[in-house]
Amino acid sequence: MPELPPLREVIARHGLAARKSLGQNFLLDLNLIGKIARAAGPLDGVNVVEVGPGPGGLTRALLAEGAASVTAIERDERCVAALQELVAAYPGRLTVIPADALEIDPAGLVPAPRSIAANLPYNIATALLLRWLPDLASYESLTLMFQKEVAERLTATPRTKDYGRLSVLVQWLARVRRLFDVPARAFVPAPKVTSTLVRIEARDEPLAPCRREDLERVTAAAFGQRRKMLRQSLKSLRAAPEPLLAAARVAPTARAEELSVEEFCALARELRAAERSGE
Repeated sequence: MPELPPLREVIARHGLAARKSLGQNFLLDLNLIGKIARAAGPLDGVNVVEVGPGPGGLTRALLAEGAASVTAIERDERCVAALQELVAAYPGRLTVIPADALEIDPAGLVPAPRSIAANLPYNIATALLLRWLPDLASYESLTLMFQKEVAERLTATPRTKDYGRLSVLVQWLARVRRLFDVPARAFVPAPKVTSTLVRIEARDEPLAPCRREDLERVTAAAFGQRRKMLRQSLKSLRAAPEPLLAAARVAPTARAEELSVEEFCALARELRAAERSGE
């Protein structure tokens, strides 16, 4: 491994004071960073996409763990400049792309096998995940840091307070595991929340058949008024939703948080069928 300067030295030399507007919280504990990189593995032969590398702590660890390549997407030009030292230290293995991750398709950046590993900026973490979901099967895995409350929503089960639209959309396509929590004090600056590392892997097949667009509409309507019974909350989709609920074998008096992913998929299929028949 090449000799590299301490991360704090890199931060000081390049003036990398974390910017709240970019959702930056830098992780500097090398033991913890190494643990995250190992959780993303095995990486031998895998091309890894990293979002928001900052001063490059996790980037170093991913390369050290044997990733075939790391492609880092970074919109902060100060960090882009700082990462050039790593590009030189790992010739041919690290590419830095100065761009907004919300405007890039990671699957198009590197060949398979590919993974995403990132300490995501909190302010765009959920938006990024939702953008990546349709292409989830293109990746070996996604190993991502979220606020703990978001991680709890990703893994929540029906009839719990954290279960919601995000739970359904992600679990429909993926197996999700919470790996471990990271305390606020591990970051610079320390955020006001605990963070959680999550591993997401695509299912061989979706949990139940339906169109994504229909599932998105049904879950948006149902959880948009989650305290109301479905016979009321689904009126934004159908003036009289009772036949739709009966066809899907869902009780009209049920509330959104009571339905399994499979039941939401049944509702999505019946909505599609009703609209195609013109009923």
